[in-house]
Amino acid sequence: MTDKSKHRALGKGLESLLPSRPAVVPTIAAVAESPTGKPLEIAVELIDRNPYQTRTAFDDAKLEELAKSIRASGVVQPIVVKPGEAGRYTLITGERRLMASKKAGKATVPAIVREVSNVQAMEMTIVENLQRADLNAMEQAHAYARLSREFQMTQEQMAERTGKDRASVANFLRLLKLPESVQKFVESGELSFGHARALLSLEPERIEAAAQKVLQLHLTVRGTENYVQGLLNPEGKAVKPEVQKPAQDANVREAQDMLRRTLGLKVTIDDKKGKGKVIIEYSGVEDFDAILTALGK
Repeated sequence: MTDKSKHRALGKGLESLLPSRPAVVPTIAAVAESPTGKPLEIAVELIDRNPYQTRTAFDDAKLEELAKSIRASGVVQPIVVKPGEAGRYTLITGERRLMASKKAGKATVPAIVREVSNVQAMEMTIVENLQRADLNAMEQAHAYARLSREFQMTQEQMAERTGKDRASVANFLRLLKLPESVQKFVESGELSFGHARALLSLEPERIEAAAQKVLQLHLTVRGTENYVQGLLNPEGKAVKPEVQKPAQDANVREAQDMLRRTLGLKVTIDDKKGKGKVIIEYSGVEDFDAILTALGK
């Protein structure tokens, strides 16, 4: 399979994963179908949560913001459901929209009904979240593990379904080898995917202590890689860890930008609690003269 064909699934979107099929007509009590062929309005209490959902964390503030929008303008994009038992439905995509609709006090929500298998429903859930970058690294790892465990998919098949490289899928699955405490750091965003990959080079029993050190020193990914190499090769040349620099104060950054615009030269302000230095770089006599002129000399 060529690289071009391997990436087609994600580029074409969810509709390309499944053939077009007519929606199953639900009970009249549950749905009022539009004569124009628009999505159906389904009672929110008849929709069960998505058992294939790969996201575990939902931002309450953003959820409330979405609920306010729905109160004012309604649900802009329909959710997708599949028929369940006894006239009920199972959510496939759109959990945030469903949760926000309930918060907004909506009795119904616009939904597209699709007759799909469990594996297709799970594929749709994963692909939608991947397209929206809604999953953190650990959520993606667990999602791929479910596809492998519950549907016996190979890494190549998972890559084809989600539009990812097989190596990328393998790297996500490797995260599950991290100690549980370190997985939580990745899940919360305290450690990035890059940090985790570097730590996986260590023996399992050394990873947790190394992760704590990385957090303590606020190491960048590059710094973490250097630190790990030092642990693996203690007799080699020591490499000083690259510590992440603190963010520049907004007022200092504004003054730095103003000087750059005024002089037309590169200016760097190194400020430490109100003390520091201003560095002005020039490349010739004309630039130097421009600095003197600006200083009134």
